[in-house]
Amino acid sequence: MTNRLLKFLDASPVNFLAVKNIVEELEKAGYKRIDAREPLGKVKAGDKRYVTKNDSSVFAFEMGKKPLADAGFHMICAHSDSPTFRIKPNAEMQCEGGMVKLNTEVYGGPIMSTWFDRPLTIAGRVIVRRKDAMNPETRLIHVKRPLMQISNLAIHFNRQVNDGVKLSKQKDVLPLLGIITDELEKGNLLMNVILEELGKQKKVKKDDILDFDLYLADTQPACTFGVHDELISSGRLDDLSMCFAGLEALLASPKSDVTKVLAIFDNEETGSQTKQGAGSPFLASMLKRIAMAQSGSEEAFYQAVERAFMISADNAHAWHPNYSEKYDPTNHPVLGGGPVIKFNASQKYASDALSAGIFQEICKKAGVPCQRFVNHSDVAGGSTLGNILASSIPLRGVDMGNAILAMHSCRETGSVADHQYCVKAFTEFYR
Repeated sequence: MTNRLLKFLDASPVNFLAVKNIVEELEKAGYKRIDAREPLGKVKAGDKRYVTKNDSSVFAFEMGKKPLADAGFHMICAHSDSPTFRIKPNAEMQCEGGMVKLNTEVYGGPIMSTWFDRPLTIAGRVIVRRKDAMNPETRLIHVKRPLMQISNLAIHFNRQVNDGVKLSKQKDVLPLLGIITDELEKGNLLMNVILEELGKQKKVKKDDILDFDLYLADTQPACTFGVHDELISSGRLDDLSMCFAGLEALLASPKSDVTKVLAIFDNEETGSQTKQGAGSPFLASMLKRIAMAQSGSEEAFYQAVERAFMISADNAHAWHPNYSEKYDPTNHPVLGGGPVIKFNASQKYASDALSAGIFQEICKKAGVPCQRFVNHSDVAGGSTLGNILASSIPLRGVDMGNAILAMHSCRETGSVADHQYCVKAFTEFYR
């Protein structure tokens, strides 16, 4: 189970590739793609469908034995994006000695210093011209060799570096791509890499590349560590580990009276207010269309919502032994202690006593321990997609996640046991 997670993390350096890999697993399991532009047709018990949005979000549905209006649906939500650096248009910046760095912008809220002095690469999507101007081709790429690095300034020029340094997003975190060795390479280093990578699939002319969404990614593989290999080190545990746990549970769970939904959104790290984010009405409209296709009545959708339950799965903060003063004195989850229910008095999380009690019982039935997280009252916390989604679909639900260290670092730390616990709890929920 852990090795499957590590392979998924390595193959999913960005949102687009994460969704591609999830879709491939869904199709192997018999899920059929929905074209949202076309009528759904009849929907019956046992049908397995999925739909994507923007190539970066995916929503899977397995219809229950009972109609949606009578049994509702059980939904697990997570997000495909993680903090990183996006490559800007016209990105190449030539410096002295023929050195070329790339102009980037920060995506989300990364711990920027963790990206320094490590081999990086690029991954994302490239948009290629077709005859139909309104429907260009999308090609995904992942350069699997070290391609660039963000290098630190030597301590000799910055004696205060270990006392804490404020980093400029425009100056300090621009990666070195290489050194020009030929006049023809000027302004073309990045494009040459893109053309070479696309050429491994099918050759593309430079003039046919319309644009791209490309991001930096760590090249070091995900791994386990610790005396007993009990810990996980990888980028993007937040939140791909929850995406994969939800996928594993969906595919492993038996047929149920209740319709099962896996909703993987994009852009949680930037607020979710996009067509592919949790703030979009897209999922609500798809659920309504499915309910109407099944029953012929819009009323069925509203009945289903009232009978539904949502698990908003986004990683939680594990207690850090070096910084215990940052945590609530009585509600600080530990690595390996099981899934974490998250609470916030300002309603940044969807959890309340009712939904937390339900999830706790799910964990108990699955034979899984359960923890609780509340922020230290003097420390501002983050938010997630649960309440954002609930603003468009008024669902009962709980915010939870596995505890991790170094959230938003280039490499985060999780627990092998927690991943196994989470898959068991999710499978019981879908059951």
